[in-house]
Amino acid sequence: MAKPKYSRVVLKLSGEALAGNQGYGIDVDVLRRIAGQIEQVVSMGVQVAIVVGGGNIWRGTTGSAMGMDRATADYMGMLGTVINALALQDALEKRGLDTRVLTAIEMRQVAEPYIRRRAIRHLEKGRVVIFASGTGNPYFSTDTTAALRAAEIEAEVILMAKRGVDGIYSADPRIDPKAVKYDNLDYIDVLKEGLGVMDSTATSLCMDNKIPIIVFNFDQSDHIVRAIQGEKIGTIVGGNVHRD
Repeated sequence: MAKPKYSRVVLKLSGEALAGNQGYGIDVDVLRRIAGQIEQVVSMGVQVAIVVGGGNIWRGTTGSAMGMDRATADYMGMLGTVINALALQDALEKRGLDTRVLTAIEMRQVAEPYIRRRAIRHLEKGRVVIFASGTGNPYFSTDTTAALRAAEIEAEVILMAKRGVDGIYSADPRIDPKAVKYDNLDYIDVLKEGLGVMDSTATSLCMDNKIPIIVFNFDQSDHIVRAIQGEKIGTIVGGNVHRD
């Protein structure tokens, strides 16, 4: 197996990715596939932290659009990320991987509270760390959580797994056949063009801390491993990482 390009990474998984083709809930086969790739990555000596979304269960913006108080709707979404995190933890532990779920909202019966130094210590011991419940604050997305946690734990890259899209395009390739795929982008281009890879708060945080982002197709069974090995897949945004 090729030598990994990175030693500590943050993997951002959307809730929709966990739902698979059913579009909602949790697809057990998808969990097993993710766990298999993470097992390979950990066996390479890479420290893996995961930020998981909750859109397969509940979206705060959806609740807000229905007339619900935005903060309340966002807190509900945070609880959805905890459900996903526990499901992913179970799948990883079934493969023999030591895993810890750390939540920004305390719920000690099911997970550890998020403490930066504790998270880093878990990673140093070879444990997979799953960050749940976002930042613990309403109005912030799990994309922003990924950027924040990556900065806090000094991750070298954010791996952003997307369903059905193999990178960043000038428009949605599923709608516009003339959409152009980008191989490399600067953070400022993402912000100016509103390309939608992640929200502007998360992109700005990555830019300020020079954290590169690799956007790739989650549906490809080996893309997490290939991205960590430094292969040319998807789109890379900013940072000091260059294609070989």
